[in-house]
Amino acid sequence: MLRFFVSFLLALSFLQNASADVNIGTWNLEHLSVRPNKDFQGIAKVAQKVDFLAVQELMNEDALQALAKELTRQTGKHWSAMASHAVGRSSYKEMYGFVWRDDVVAYEDGAVTYLDRNDTFEREPYSARFKSLKDGTTFVVATVHILYGKSQADRASEITALSDYWAWLKDTYPGNNQIMLMGDFNTPPTSPAWDHLDASAKPLMLAGASTLSTTDGKFANLYDNIFVSKNTAIRVNDVQVFNYPKFLGMTHAKGRDSVSDHAPIFLSANFSGGSPSTASAQPRPTLPNPMKPAVIANNGAKNLTVAIRGNKKTMVYHRPDCPSYNAISEKNRVEFDTAAAAEAQHYHLAGNCH
Repeated sequence: MLRFFVSFLLALSFLQNASADVNIGTWNLEHLSVRPNKDFQGIAKVAQKVDFLAVQELMNEDALQALAKELTRQTGKHWSAMASHAVGRSSYKEMYGFVWRDDVVAYEDGAVTYLDRNDTFEREPYSARFKSLKDGTTFVVATVHILYGKSQADRASEITALSDYWAWLKDTYPGNNQIMLMGDFNTPPTSPAWDHLDASAKPLMLAGASTLSTTDGKFANLYDNIFVSKNTAIRVNDVQVFNYPKFLGMTHAKGRDSVSDHAPIFLSANFSGGSPSTASAQPRPTLPNPMKPAVIANNGAKNLTVAIRGNKKTMVYHRPDCPSYNAISEKNRVEFDTAAAAEAQHYHLAGNCH
């Protein structure tokens, strides 16, 4: 009887832990924008396999909202989305995006784009903190798209700079070792370039490949990955490259044309598993909300700002959550630290901001 009772408790514990699992994904969706040949139905059919998805190569916020809308339609559950501002040194720019299922994950705080003082990154990483509604634990997701360039040497400088970024993440979200850095690194985890990354970080994908080759069923490079801390409280139950062309029943040529030349990385994780999270033992700091302007200081060396954007042609200003935040042309854009600073210069809030 005692043996049965112990077995029952173990089985119950397993079921409870499994029910707390959150499925996380990262996917380079290759120039994601609303255009006729982009298969949003197919993308959503794959994306609904996870509860939270980090997106790289997002070209505009309308595309991310279209994906969230299609996910809501297909699953019958509401999905939310948030995007970074457009990043890039040249006229070509990209955005990062997060999309999540509202009954499983909630945005907590701290949505910020890294202020790269050394101007190393072509596209500065983007991060935010979220909460698992299954067990109330919080986790941090950071995403990046490393410059491909003309050779591995072109990528190496950004990979090296990730060491400083990883340290910055730990300083910016103190008391939370449940940090995940994910995206398209354009570099396999076996590259010597990774030797510079903080020794406390480790990749979850060590073998396989995530970019579509020209041959159906075959993949070329393991460029996409998810990094976590070696002492993280995250219990990883499964991580895989998801073969989306096979799942959708399409050729690689069709997939590359209508979906992406990358397959997503999917992770099943329990954020309350493993060793206790230090986040629950220490008071959590107040981090910036994209609804409000804020500045985070990092040891006095780096500051990260979520800025108010004004249009000097229309004398209207926009918060980061406003629909037209990224629509202001470069020549008309002016930034303020706060809404009050904008209003002091006789700017007024855009009418489509709620």
